[in-house]
Amino acid sequence: MDLGFFTMPIHPVGKDWRTSLHEDRAAFLLADELGFTEAYVGEHTTDAAENITHCISFIAWIAAATKQIKLGTGTVNIPNNHPVAVAGQVAMLDHMLDGRFIFGISPGGLATDAEAFGSLNADRPAMFLEGINHILKIWESEAPYNIKGKFWNITTETQMELSIGQGMMTKPLQRPHPPIVVTAVAPFSKGVTEAAARGWDPISANFLLSKWVKSHWPKYVEGCERAGRPADPANWRVAKSVFVANDMATAKEYALGSKSPYRHYYSQLLTKMKKHGRANLFKADQNMSDDEITLDGVLEDCVIYGTPDKVADDVLALRDNVGDFGTLLYAGKDWVDVELGRNSMILLAEKTMPEINAAISSTKAVQ
Repeated sequence: MDLGFFTMPIHPVGKDWRTSLHEDRAAFLLADELGFTEAYVGEHTTDAAENITHCISFIAWIAAATKQIKLGTGTVNIPNNHPVAVAGQVAMLDHMLDGRFIFGISPGGLATDAEAFGSLNADRPAMFLEGINHILKIWESEAPYNIKGKFWNITTETQMELSIGQGMMTKPLQRPHPPIVVTAVAPFSKGVTEAAARGWDPISANFLLSKWVKSHWPKYVEGCERAGRPADPANWRVAKSVFVANDMATAKEYALGSKSPYRHYYSQLLTKMKKHGRANLFKADQNMSDDEITLDGVLEDCVIYGTPDKVADDVLALRDNVGDFGTLLYAGKDWVDVELGRNSMILLAEKTMPEINAAISSTKAVQ
């Protein structure tokens, strides 16, 4: 099992933006130093807590300071962007990272972003599909493109001067394009099937109950079978909120206590999901009412915490429950306590993951 990092950081509203940005940057650089294989960052334009407004810009900021880690958008919200802009920015970023780039995409889930961009009442799934199709078409085509759609038409035909490069768009370093991943945020996600059928791979979100994470693997297999490609568990990434400490008392307080960044994170998410009719992902029984969902219950299912050996046991139990997967994505949180936040990542990489992989290897050897 590989170890990666995924953050859609939810910081306290009012926290100095410079401080939160530099803490988020420091988490990525620490992940790189610790040998995390990949790291993703989300984006929202209209959220003072989830305050990374452009994930491509953030990755460009940290790119030169990283050495080995693959960096990914987590995700580019396609309907909120013009396909030409995304195609150009991603192509350049892939070159800046010398191919250490993964292209995470989604329709975007924040309603105020959609409202601000004027697409709240639009067919956003259709915008998403047209947008990514246009981006891929740009990368596989030559000027003047002449790509037509319902939402965007793209051409450089009347103004191009190819002898000097005008009207031409550059292509990514990785051909035909960087690896594409999608986030799966719903039980029995049909999007996972459609993505797999196109050769893309899933990230199961860290704010899903484990029983709904389990529902993603059969949907991935279904899409792979449709495309005639093997369904390899190594390509499945599962994000999880994890906190590791030297002792159980510290771990429990930081993960569940009144000032816990994990409690703050899920309190914010639960409020958003209830407001927008999406609280079903926190329901073990889909017939439950929203009022029956408790924050403590969400924390109990969604957060793994403890000493290195306990967290190893819990991650292995998660794997036994949902099935084999290739990468555990450590979900970033606000660093209420910088040293505890850093130490959690260090302990996970240096103590917990070796235990996990030793156990997996032992089990496979017996089989």
